[in-house]
Parts: sequence; C-alpha cells; structure tokens
Amino acid sequence: MKTFRFMFILLSVMSIGLFSACGSDAETITETVEVIKEVEVEKPSTLQTVINRGTLKCGVNDNLTGFGVLTAAGTFEGFDVDYCKAVAAAILGDASKVEYVPLTASARFEALGAGEIDLLIRNTTWTASRDRDLANDFTATTFYDGQGMMVYADSGYQTIEDMDGATVCVLQGTTTELNLDDRFTSAGLNYTPLTFETNDPLQAAFEEKRCDGWTTDKSGLASKRAEFPDSAGGPAALTVLAETLSKEPLGPLTRDNDSEFYDVVQWVVFGLIQAEESGITSGNVAAMAANPSDPGMARLLGVPFSGGEVADFQFGVDPKFIQNAIAAVGNYGEIYERHLTPLGLTRSGSLNAQWTDGGLIYAPPFR
Repeated sequence: MKTFRFMFILLSVMSIGLFSACGSDAETITETVEVIKEVEVEKPSTLQTVINRGTLKCGVNDNLTGFGVLTAAGTFEGFDVDYCKAVAAAILGDASKVEYVPLTASARFEALGAGEIDLLIRNTTWTASRDRDLANDFTATTFYDGQGMMVYADSGYQTIEDMDGATVCVLQGTTTELNLDDRFTSAGLNYTPLTFETNDPLQAAFEEKRCDGWTTDKSGLASKRAEFPDSAGGPAALTVLAETLSKEPLGPLTRDNDSEFYDVVQWVVFGLIQAEESGITSGNVAAMAANPSDPGMARLLGVPFSGGEVADFQFGVDPKFIQNAIAAVGNYGEIYERHLTPLGLTRSGSLNAQWTDGGLIYAPPFR
C-alpha cells in the first residue's frame, strides 16, 4: 500500500514580555513561530478501490484483431481483453464487471499513471526504461513477440538490407519506432519514417502505398495481414520478412508501489498458465475443484484436499480467485487458441509454447 506524506505548517502566536532595564515598564512583542508536523495519510490500494467501485477499469487496444478489438456488436474481444476479464473474475467474481478504456499507444502510460484506468493490458512491451521511468510495474509476460517488417509481395524486398531509401509506416510513441531506427541506422541504410498515432490512418497509408513497409510486432502484422481487404489485394498481396528485429515481451502493467493489486494480477497470469499445465479448463474446472487430484491442484483452485485446510495466500481476494478466472476465460492455452491461433500464430516451436514443450510459458509454484 502506498503512503503519502503531507506537511502542515501550524502558526502559533506567542507573547513574550521583555522588561526594560529599570524593570518598571514591559514591552510585549508578538513573535510568529513555525511548527512543522508530518502526518501520514494512507491511500487505498487499487485492489480496494476496484472492490469498492465494483468494476475494473482496463486500458486496452480497440483495433488489433486477436489482442484487442471493438466488434461491430459493440463488445470488446481478444487475448488481452480476456486477461481483463480474468482479473475482474478473480477480484469481483464476475468477468463482466469490466469497463474497457480504448487507448492509443502514445496515451496508454499517461492514462495509467493518472489513475484513469486501474490496469493496462494493451500489447505493451516490457523495457528497462519503461520499468524505470514510467512509475509502472510489469507483471509476468503473457505473449513473447518480436518486431517484424511487412511489405507487398511484389515489392522485390527480401531482407531489410534491400530497403535502403524506403519509407516505413510505424506507430509513434512505441518501442517499434526506436527499434526501426536502430536497425536501419546500424546498417547504414537511409529510410523515411511515416508515423501515425493509431492503426487506421497507418493502414490507409499502407494501402495507398505511401509507405513501402509496415513495421510493428509480428503478432500485429499477422493480425493486419489476415484481415487485409480484398480491394487492396487481400492477405496474399503481403509478405512478412523473415527477420525478427527485436524482443517484445508483452504483458499487463500496474502502477508502481501498488503491491496488493500487482500481486493479484501477477498470480492470475500465473494461475492461467498453471491451469493449462495441470489440465484444468473452463469446461472441467468445477469438477476438478469438487474432487482435486492432488494438493497442488487444490491450492490452485482454492479448495481443501482430503478434508484439509484451504490454502489462502492472503492476496485480499477469495481463495477461489484462480478458479473463478479459469471458469470465466479458460486456461492460457484456451485463450491463445481462441484468439491467436486463427491468425497463424501457432505455438508449436515458439517461445509461447509451455516450458515442457520448449517454450517460455512457465508458472512458479502455488504453495
């Protein structure tokens, strides 16, 4: 819990009698004295704020199919959106208790820092400078990504080195913009960045061939390629170059020094990962909770094992918080298959495979 110090200045008036040398007359001098007092005032944690409010304010993307998109029906869906739902289910017992706040890449960090949202889950890369400078905390990574370059299939570009003198479309205020400059500058290649705040005008510029390449995370390129309009040639008109320009670990962010809320978000991420490893799904979680096969499963689901005690990790939420999250959105694999596999982002052989399959998806023990 974060503590703020406020300093109050108390002004008191003291009357001091000073006597003359002969002792017959007295002068009264009024003197102002500053008395400084520090008062400790505790600010409620975000966790308590969310509980009191009854809703979770989650900052998301509204225009990236697979991760976060506002559908024609007016609902939000995607990989990141499901994590918002999971956190709401863990804290409030109801995945529908989410207020989604669409944010541009350049506005997302300010919105979190200003308290306009409780949680940011918007395909955001964990970097050293963001960790240090933005007063935010990254939780465990939910998707391991890497930056790529998409070009027209008939452009003749096979590698980045072929793109000397090219104009490249890129979102401003992102690590993508910085990585692009690093790659071209280090190779001695000339290029012109064409920057945009949101994806819609960027895609329009790319469709109009005002830029030769489009760079962002490869997951984002897969998303945009899959839905590229037939009027512009459809998916077959585009190629994503083989090179990966960077490491882009994506995951949720909370505010600094907000440990109670951070812990819940962090362990929801781990809980959905562990659920997949343990074979617990949205379809069987109730049965598993009623009859857990081992103590570890019981601890994960917040239920007793063989008449023993319920393991309460003292996170300030119902011990069944992971069970509630799984029931709402499924395990990590279910979320992935629902939103990312259709884009061609297969897990097999990737960093997003389970650790038992050679990937980096791994949860610390629930004990």
